[in-house]
Amino acid sequence: MASPNQQPLAAAASLDSAVGFALPTRHARGRLVRLGPALEEILSAHDYPAPIAHVLGEALVLTALLGATLKDVGGQLTLQAQTESGIVDLLVADYKGGALRGYVRFDAERLAAEPIHPSLEALFGKGYLAITFDQSATAERYQGIVPLEGDGLADAVEHFFSQSEQIPSLVRIAIGDSGRIAGGILLQHLPEGEEGRERLHTRLDHPEWDHVRILGETVRAGELTDPALPLEDLLWRLFHDEEEVRLLSTTPLATNCRCNEDHIRSVLARFPADERAEMADADGVISVDCEFCSTVYRIPLAELEG
Repeated sequence: MASPNQQPLAAAASLDSAVGFALPTRHARGRLVRLGPALEEILSAHDYPAPIAHVLGEALVLTALLGATLKDVGGQLTLQAQTESGIVDLLVADYKGGALRGYVRFDAERLAAEPIHPSLEALFGKGYLAITFDQSATAERYQGIVPLEGDGLADAVEHFFSQSEQIPSLVRIAIGDSGRIAGGILLQHLPEGEEGRERLHTRLDHPEWDHVRILGETVRAGELTDPALPLEDLLWRLFHDEEEVRLLSTTPLATNCRCNEDHIRSVLARFPADERAEMADADGVISVDCEFCSTVYRIPLAELEG
């Protein structure tokens, strides 16, 4: 990989991207993600209080870390946290083809009664995290569900991989002081190689994994969120003593809500005429707003009658 003495890349090149890598001699793989303008665009669609913006930023970094591992270009990764007892009753973020979107529904009055930095338990109560992989090429869907326990969403994802997938993993997430830049790292151990071998005998205390995990744990929050530090250079800082560090791919990240007026019209057209009339306002217009991007679509009732 490139020498650390190379000229730094422009800051913009270090934002909204995911870099995959492998440590072949250690039977490990990983991914680095840093979000900037994409995170800003998603957060700006709603006037989220700081604690809600923080947890949504964490969720979007996790979604990018996991989604960028999809080999199916048309596949989708959805991360959803839901509870009936927490301040947050719904958090959803998804990834498809490098595009991210996310939304949080929460109780503002209960949040106002909490400390400035509420705990994960305060936000979600006894909630759970569902991670869903949809493979468009094979129409297969895989979902894992884990309890929302620990200090943050990263802990829940580590638990998902170690318990559901039998893959020892390290997940670290950081949110910048501005709240508008976020980064993360995902490290995973594949003790017998990635292709064609069984993983069920994976040991959490495997010496190779211990070595990689210790190196990964040295990453600092400021490094994950520093737009002046290219992700490739951060990778070099962490693993430059390894025999081989192999860059796999760099995926640009962006936002794409995927809502559109034609789809909304087709959904409304399926309702009986009397129900559509009840949805309309005094001017005969049905207003439909997208929870993800806050775009409001105003559809005249008369245009649906035909």
